[in-house]
Amino acid sequence: MSHNFNIIRTARAIVRVTDLEASKDFYVSALGFIETEADDEHVYLRGLEEQGHHSYVLKKSVTPGVEVISYKVSQEQDLDELETFFAGKDLPTKWMEEGSQRAIGRALRVTDISGIPIEFFCKMDTVQRALQRYDLYKGARMQRIDHFNCMVPDVQKAYDFYINELDYKCSEYTTAGDNIWAAWLHRKPTVHDVAYMNGEGPRLHHTGFWLSDPMSVINTCDVLASMGYAKNIERGPGRHGLSNAFFLYLRDPDGNRIELYTGDYFTGDPDFEPIRWDLDDPKRATFWGHEAPDSWFDEAMEFVDMTSGEEVPTKVAKLEKRKPNFVM
Repeated sequence: MSHNFNIIRTARAIVRVTDLEASKDFYVSALGFIETEADDEHVYLRGLEEQGHHSYVLKKSVTPGVEVISYKVSQEQDLDELETFFAGKDLPTKWMEEGSQRAIGRALRVTDISGIPIEFFCKMDTVQRALQRYDLYKGARMQRIDHFNCMVPDVQKAYDFYINELDYKCSEYTTAGDNIWAAWLHRKPTVHDVAYMNGEGPRLHHTGFWLSDPMSVINTCDVLASMGYAKNIERGPGRHGLSNAFFLYLRDPDGNRIELYTGDYFTGDPDFEPIRWDLDDPKRATFWGHEAPDSWFDEAMEFVDMTSGEEVPTKVAKLEKRKPNFVM
């Protein structure tokens, strides 16, 4: 039974890095993310379109990892209702009081049904948009955060939880026989706010960032190559069959993966029907037909337990491991 929580959209991620200056050079100097501010332990980044203080946080740490992925909710009451809901499911919850995090009001952190640390918040400090500051456009000309992609051992379990309990909607999904292999779920009216794919997990495969046009993706490749970052290009550029999006996958200096993404479509009509893809359809993940490297299937980012600070233990996938081109 869904509870009609007012979850709006994907909002931010906190990613651990070992060298703040090296990461800052990659994201700001090469990719053109806007640095809102920084201190000795953090760099707060945003896109040109965003008025929120940040959407991506680089946090200095001894080892890489993902502290939390976050969604914005409509009102403070939603946080209280979400806390009651998760506690009622015997899933861990933790309040982050206002002032404990830069630019964020109070926030609720939970561990979801797959073991992923999730954060919900309502308030974030605003800054001046840079959408028409064309003098600041460089690198990827990144506009805004778009989605998360998570590897989980049981996609059906994650799908049922977010569809039936949190009222997410499905735009597209991949099946292997009678089993759901991957699913793209959304709250905002685009293809997804989060995707779940079959694999060892829970792990974060990537955070996706929206670009305004395919030429921004091409320009990114030229800039990265000219600055010595060609080896950080992992996959693409290309076009997904699933979602129709033009894409590029990158690895930062610590191996954290992001996707630059543009060209998907509107899913807000109430009679929209999810699109089914077969796992063996070669056009699903790469419309042009070229395959992804092994690293794209095998490697992902470890989550950090919100209580212990240790890596979240992973489990092997429930479904048989195969090497399909299945996710964007």
